[in-house]
Amino acid sequence: MTLRGAMVALALVSATASTAIAQWVSLPLAGTPRTADGQPNLNAPAPRTADGKPDLSGIWRVDSPRYNENLLVPGTEAPMLPWAADVYKQRVATLGRDRPGRFCMPHAVPDAMTVPTLPFKIIQMPNVMIHLYEEFHVYRQIHTDGRKLPDDPDPAWYGYSVGRWDGDTFVVDTAGFKDGHWLDNSGHPHTEALRLTERFRRINFGRMEMVATIDDPKAYSRTWTSDIMRFNLQPDTELLEHLCENNREVGGR
Repeated sequence: MTLRGAMVALALVSATASTAIAQWVSLPLAGTPRTADGQPNLNAPAPRTADGKPDLSGIWRVDSPRYNENLLVPGTEAPMLPWAADVYKQRVATLGRDRPGRFCMPHAVPDAMTVPTLPFKIIQMPNVMIHLYEEFHVYRQIHTDGRKLPDDPDPAWYGYSVGRWDGDTFVVDTAGFKDGHWLDNSGHPHTEALRLTERFRRINFGRMEMVATIDDPKAYSRTWTSDIMRFNLQPDTELLEHLCENNREVGGR
């Protein structure tokens, strides 16, 4: 099987293994701009906080599964070091058999935001921004109180994140990752040296974009940047509980 063919098969396996989309049917939320017929006006201007910054709060879902399948701009390849390229080829060839999710480990970041069937919620507060991921019922904190990244943070699945505003773009720097999670569902690896920078921009009420920059000198020959990932607001709904029981199947084999 060619690498391209294996990646297509991997994408199909990922899509069929995902749970069906099921959100609250009707939950009109206060503060949502509406059209004359009462429907959410997703083209309305992006909301802003009291200090004038864009408010990223809301429930978001990626607009295409391709970001989950591969973070890269179509037609490009990540500048992997030889050992990383070997790991990646093995993961693609085995259709992601050993992906962390099979063992009930979370997707981590940036992968967690790109699960096509399961949304995530952003809660923006003055000194911290919270991401609540419906998948596996997990969360992430992005500190915005001016602190710096620690010099030697305890390794964590989601790393340690600090955020700041660059005009209307929210910039997140994350370090302190545990070695083990995949950058995307196709299996791009990383090491504990990973430094991730994400740039979020809310286009209007219903659309948001994010670009991730990967800096990991132990796995890649240079810094590289993801494709532009686009997210659609899920209005008038809430997150559901999602738990993982795949470990029972794995343990029984």
